Amino acid sequence: MTTPTQRSLARLRKTHSLVEVVEKWNHVIKQRRDLFRFADIIAVDRNEVLLVQTTSGANMSARINKLLAEPNVGLWLASGSRGLEVHGWRKTGAKGKRKFWSCRVAEIAMAEADPGEWKPCVVSDGDLLK
Repeated sequence: MTTPTQRSLARLRKTHSLVEVVEKWNHVIKQRRDLFRFADIIAVDRNEVLLVQTTSGANMSARINKLLAEPNVGLWLASGSRGLEVHGWRKTGAKGKRKFWSCRVAEIAMAEADPGEWKPCVVSDGDLLK
C-alpha cells in the first residue's frame, strides 16, 4: 500500500528535476515535523521551487485551513518564484468498477485581501488528476 506522500513523489518526479521528502520524524517525541511547519515535499525545476502538503482526499480542507493560518506560508510565497500546493489523494471510479487513485491539487498563492494587504489564499482548486 502506498501513502499519499509516495503517490505525490511519483507524480512530481514526472514534471520536476529534483524532488525530495522534507517532512521529518522526531523519534524523541514520536511526531512528524513538516518543513517550515507546512511542507512534506520539495520539488525543484528550472523556474520554480514548489512545496507540497500531501494528504488524503478527506483531510484536504483541514490541510488548506492549516496552511492559510500558518504565518510562514506568506513569507514563503512572497519571496518570488516559489509555489505551494496541497495534494489530496482518493480512490475514484464508477460503482462496481475498479477504483484508481486520483489527486486533487489546490494551489495556494498570495492575493490582495484589502488594498495594500496581501494574504495567502486558494487560487485554484483543481479537478481530479489521474
